[in-house]
Amino acid sequence: MGTQENISIFLVRGLVQGVGFRPFIYRIAKEMGICGEVDNRNEGVYIKAALTAGQKQRFLERIRQEHPAAASIHAIIELEVNGFKGEEDRTETEEPNLGLSTNNPGITYTGFRIAPSRSGSDEVTQVSPDIAVCPECLADRQQQPLRLRYPFINCTHCGPRFSIIRDLPYDRGRTTMSRFPMCPDCRIEYLTVTDRRFHAQPIACNHCGPSYYTCYKGKKYTEYGAILELTTRLLRQGKIIAAKGIGGYHLVCDATNETAINRLREIKMRDTKPFAVMCRDKETLRKYVFINQVEEDALDSWRRPIVLLRQKESALPHALNPGMYTLGCMLPYMPIHYDWFSQLETPLLVMTSGNLSDTPIAITAEEAENRLQGKAALLLHHNREIYNRVDDSVLQVCGSLPCLIRRSRGYVPEPIFADSNLEGILAFGAEQVNTFALGKGQTVLQSQYIGDLKNWETYSFYKQSLGHFMRLVRFTPEQLVCDLHPDYFSSREAEQMAGQLHLPLIKVQHHHAHAVACMLEYGLREPVLAVVMDGTGLGEDGKIWGGEFLLCDRHHYTRRAHLEYVPLPGGDKASMEPWRMAVALGWHYGLTLPTGFVKRIGTTRIEMLQRMIEKGVNTPYTSSAGRIFDAVASLLGICDVCGRQAEAPVLLEQTAWKELEKRKGDKSVQSFVDNSFLSVSPALPPTESLELSFLFKAIVEEIENSVTPGIIALRFHYTLAALIYKKTMQEIRQTGVTKVVLSGGCFQNKLLTEVLQHLFKLAGIPLYIPSRIPCNDSGIAVGQLAIAGSICSIKYTDPYA
Repeated sequence: MGTQENISIFLVRGLVQGVGFRPFIYRIAKEMGICGEVDNRNEGVYIKAALTAGQKQRFLERIRQEHPAAASIHAIIELEVNGFKGEEDRTETEEPNLGLSTNNPGITYTGFRIAPSRSGSDEVTQVSPDIAVCPECLADRQQQPLRLRYPFINCTHCGPRFSIIRDLPYDRGRTTMSRFPMCPDCRIEYLTVTDRRFHAQPIACNHCGPSYYTCYKGKKYTEYGAILELTTRLLRQGKIIAAKGIGGYHLVCDATNETAINRLREIKMRDTKPFAVMCRDKETLRKYVFINQVEEDALDSWRRPIVLLRQKESALPHALNPGMYTLGCMLPYMPIHYDWFSQLETPLLVMTSGNLSDTPIAITAEEAENRLQGKAALLLHHNREIYNRVDDSVLQVCGSLPCLIRRSRGYVPEPIFADSNLEGILAFGAEQVNTFALGKGQTVLQSQYIGDLKNWETYSFYKQSLGHFMRLVRFTPEQLVCDLHPDYFSSREAEQMAGQLHLPLIKVQHHHAHAVACMLEYGLREPVLAVVMDGTGLGEDGKIWGGEFLLCDRHHYTRRAHLEYVPLPGGDKASMEPWRMAVALGWHYGLTLPTGFVKRIGTTRIEMLQRMIEKGVNTPYTSSAGRIFDAVASLLGICDVCGRQAEAPVLLEQTAWKELEKRKGDKSVQSFVDNSFLSVSPALPPTESLELSFLFKAIVEEIENSVTPGIIALRFHYTLAALIYKKTMQEIRQTGVTKVVLSGGCFQNKLLTEVLQHLFKLAGIPLYIPSRIPCNDSGIAVGQLAIAGSICSIKYTDPYA
C-alpha cells in the first residue's frame, strides 16, 4: 500500500496493443512501487498512477526506453484528472473503482493492476502486425512439458495478431482464438504477472490450442510428430506441399531441386517470375548472397520480410530466379519452419504464396483444396481461422534505406501518423498492386497488399478487406477519394459507394498521389519537386503519363516537364509485349531497327505495327518511363514478350547490375559511366517535353557495333539518371524549390535510385524516396488520402491535443 500526493493519468498512443504493453507497464510499476492501473481503450493504453514528481519522470523514461521490441510509441499524453471521464464506461463485470475521484486527486491506491479493456470512443489505437516467433518461445518448446514441440507457441512478444483479430480492443474473445478455451495451465500463466504469457491473448499449448491436420493417400494425420515426418519426407523426395501459415497458405519445395521448382512453376502458371526462398539461418544464407548490416537487420527483425539480396555465384538451380542478379530471401518465422530445417538437409526452401497466377493467397481449407488439390502432393491445414489474409512483405535496401515493395505481413495494420486531419476519408487506391487507406483523426490506416483488381477473386478480396477494416476501426466514411482514371475497378467502387451513401467524391491525378504519399511519410508540407516515373497513369490532358516532373504540395501540382510523348501501339498490350515499344520508338525517331531485332520479330509484324502507328489505330500516346525501359530491353534482346508485369524493366536492370559487378575495382568505371551516352546528349532546353532521340540513336548504333547488352544496359541506366538529375537541377534553379521527391514504380529499380541518391548527395540537395510506403501503386491510396485531407475542410478536433 502506498499513499501519494498526486494522481497522474497518461494516454499512450501508438503500437501498444497485442505487444505485451500492459504487462510491461504492470511490471515496471511494481518494480518502482507505483500504485494504480493500466487498461486498453480504442484510442490507446490508459495508465492511472499515484506518483511523486521524481517517480513520474523516471516512470515515463522507462516506458520510452524499455518498451517491448514490437511496440512503438507515438505520444504519451498526460490528461487532466479533473476532466477525466474514464470511469463512466466501466462495465458491470469489472472490479470496483480503485478510489480515483475526479473531485479529489489526492487519494490512496492499493497496489497496481491490469484493468479490463474498454470500448469508450470511436478513436482507435494501433493493432499489432503479426510477429515472428521469439527465441524464448523456441526455447520453451524444448523444455516446457505442456509445449514440447508445440507448433503454435506464442507469448506477449510474438505470435499472430492482425491475421486473427476481428474487433478491438484486442482481447482473446475478439480474435479467432475465441474457439479455443484456455486449459488450467495456460490460464495460470495468463493470470500470473511475472509470466511472459501474462495477458498474451493467443496463449495456447498442446492441450488447448490449435493443431495441424492433413490427409495423405487416404490416411488422416493429426499427431504433429507424424505430420512433421511425412512433410519432410515428401520435401526430400522433391515433392511440393501446400501448408497453411499465419496469413495464408504457402507452396513449399526444396529450393535446390530443379525438378521440384519446375513442377512448382507449372502449378503456379508462372514461367519466369523469381521464387522467394527461406533459409535455415543467417550464417547459411551468407553462402548464397551478400548481406550488409541494414539488410541483416531487416531480415532478422520481428517482421521477417522477404529481402531482395545480391546473389553470389552458386550452384542454385537456374529455374529458381532465371535471369536475376538478386534473390528474395527470408528467415523462419513459425515454429514449423524451424522444425522442417532441423530435419532436412537442404539449406533453402522455396516459400511462395499458395495461389494460382493473379489470385489471392488461399486462407481456408476449402480454398486450398479447390485450387491446389491434385497439384500439390499434400495439403497441410490447421484449425486456427485466418480472419485477415496477409502475404509475405517484400523490401530492398537502397543506399542505406530499407524500402518496402510489398507491405503486408509484419507491417499491416501498423498506421502512419500524419500531421493533418484525415478523419472520415476513405481512399480507394489504384488498380494494380492495390491497397486502400482510411483516415482516423491524424492517423493513416493502410490495408495489406491486395493485388490486381482486374482479377475477380482479387476484387472480391478487396471488398472483403475494406469491410473488415471499416468494422475493425469503427470507420464511418465522410469523404471518398479515388484515382482520376474512370475505368479502374477501384474508381468504379468509389463511384458506386458515393452514389449509395450520398458522399462527396474527389478524383486525384495518379502521379500527384505518388508524390504526396512520399511527402506525407516525411512530413513535407512545403512545395517540392517530385520526379514520378512509372508505367501508366491517366493525365489531366487525357493522355497516358508516366515520366513526370511535378512542382507540388499536398493540395496542388504543376506539371513542369515530362518525357516526350511517344506512340503506345496496342495500348495496355504494349506493356506485355515490349517489342511493340521498340518498333514505336524506332518509328518515332526515324531509326533503322537493329538487324538482330528484325530477325527475331519478323519484318511482317514490324511493318504491320508501323502501319498501325501511322494510322493512329489503337495507338494512344504516352510519356511513360516504364515503356522506355521496355523498348530498350527488347532492342537488346533481353525481353521481347513478358511473362509477368514489368518483366522487361526488371531484366534490363539485372543485366546492368551484372555488368557493373564485372567492373568492380576497375578505375575506368566512373569515366565509362560519365561518358556513356551523355556526350551525345544535347544541352537540356528549358522546355516541358524531354525528347530522347539522342539516347535511342546511340543505343541502336552500339547494338549494330556489337557492343554487349550489359554495357548498353548499364550506360542506359546512368544516362537516364543523369538526365533526371540535370532536369531536376534546372527546375530547382527556376523555381527556387530545394527538396526533391522520387516516387513511382520505376524507382523500385535499385540501380537507378542509388545513382540518383549519389548525385543529389554530391549536390547537397535533400532527396526523399519512399521507405515505409511502397513507391509503386501500393502507395497511391496514402497519397490520395493526404490530398483529400488538404482539399477538404472536415471539422475535427483531436481531444488529446
